[in-house]
Amino acid sequence: MEKDSIKYYSTNRKAPEVSFGEALLKGLAPDGGLYVPDIIPSLGKEDIESLFSLDYPHVAYRILNSFLSGEIESKKLLELCLDAYNFDIPVEKIFDRTYILRLDQGPTLSFKDFAARMMARLMSYYISIENRHFTILTATSGDTGSAVANAFYGIKNIDVIVLFPAKEITGYQRKQMTTLNKNIKAVAINGKFDDCQRLVKKAFLDVSLSECCLTSANSINIGRLLPQSVYYFYSWSRIAANTDDSVIFSVPSGNYGNLMGGILARNMGLPVKKFIISANENDEVPKYLQSGIYNIIDPSINCISSAMNVGHPSNMARIIALYGGMMNREGEITESPDFSNMIRDFAGFSITDEETRKTIAAFYKNYGRIIEPHGAVAWRGMEMFREKAGASETDSTIYISLETAHPSKFRDEIVKILGISPDIPVQLSRIENIEENFTELENDYSELSNFILKQKK
Repeated sequence: MEKDSIKYYSTNRKAPEVSFGEALLKGLAPDGGLYVPDIIPSLGKEDIESLFSLDYPHVAYRILNSFLSGEIESKKLLELCLDAYNFDIPVEKIFDRTYILRLDQGPTLSFKDFAARMMARLMSYYISIENRHFTILTATSGDTGSAVANAFYGIKNIDVIVLFPAKEITGYQRKQMTTLNKNIKAVAINGKFDDCQRLVKKAFLDVSLSECCLTSANSINIGRLLPQSVYYFYSWSRIAANTDDSVIFSVPSGNYGNLMGGILARNMGLPVKKFIISANENDEVPKYLQSGIYNIIDPSINCISSAMNVGHPSNMARIIALYGGMMNREGEITESPDFSNMIRDFAGFSITDEETRKTIAAFYKNYGRIIEPHGAVAWRGMEMFREKAGASETDSTIYISLETAHPSKFRDEIVKILGISPDIPVQLSRIENIEENFTELENDYSELSNFILKQKK
């Protein structure tokens, strides 16, 4: 592949193509669209086979270097990968060829650590070259905020402002943001995640804030998605016998950045047979796959799988774009994608809170292990897919269900369901008694813009 061959275009198609470094630091394109690579590099059979013998940091290096070889020196990129990924990534066999990928062992016990830690290092690398100061403005429905706050904590020339819905995240999720201080500012918005997301997007397009050098660190930023493609390759490579061994992933989905990482991996050559889109009661995407009609949910529905309480997922614009269509910022599909290919590649299921609780109870009874609400949604989605597909679909295929947060982050809910408390890891126990510091704002853009301007150095 020629150096500098990969450019990034906006899903709204009204902004110039840019390099990865530019897309990373801009976050959102000037036309309000999300950046998508114009070329997705393809890995050959030998390249994929080589992953079987590599640990996670080296798998990450191989995948990310396919995108970044023209932008970051290989030695430096490997150094960043080794620094970012210094924790376990268990792939646990449950039965037969069915596994759970435990993405809950990082610093904030969330799958968001995989993207946030790499993204922090990439941003620091580019900012050090330009010697500029940036402010990261991001919205969270739960785990993104804590992962981003911890990943960027103390990093020179970067401030972080995290917006979260005041009443829709757990105490631990909040404390992982509000107990850090220094360059981290946590803001409770009197509203829902979609309100936080709207405020963030409006700020990015506000010329009066241009001197603040705003950028994003949630999944609207392409820098979050490339690292998320890695664990799809890694988990498959721990199980597969050869490169012909196909896999079905069940992905708990809210803002659909996790799924986008999987789509990138499949388009690079990972033998994915299908993605099971496992949503909670915010079922706009499963309904779209059933009917071909897409309607956002406003306001979003508050479910116990709180990080998935998203009624207007940003990354649907990217998914629609990769299938040849176009979606505007309001969630309207203005150019139709290849819907037949979408329903070939995806199966969507919506899981109620009642089903989620029953799944947590049944999983513990059957396998003696605790899963949290998001992982339970994924597991139940996989069960529903198998029930619908029939036994012939399950004979030889690998199934991997994603567990995206540690059960201890949902201790109150787990205790209600199982009558027992999950062990509290040190990542949480050490913050239980630390004083919190955060700002409360109404769901009003003028309040947010004034707050951002006050933080400007």
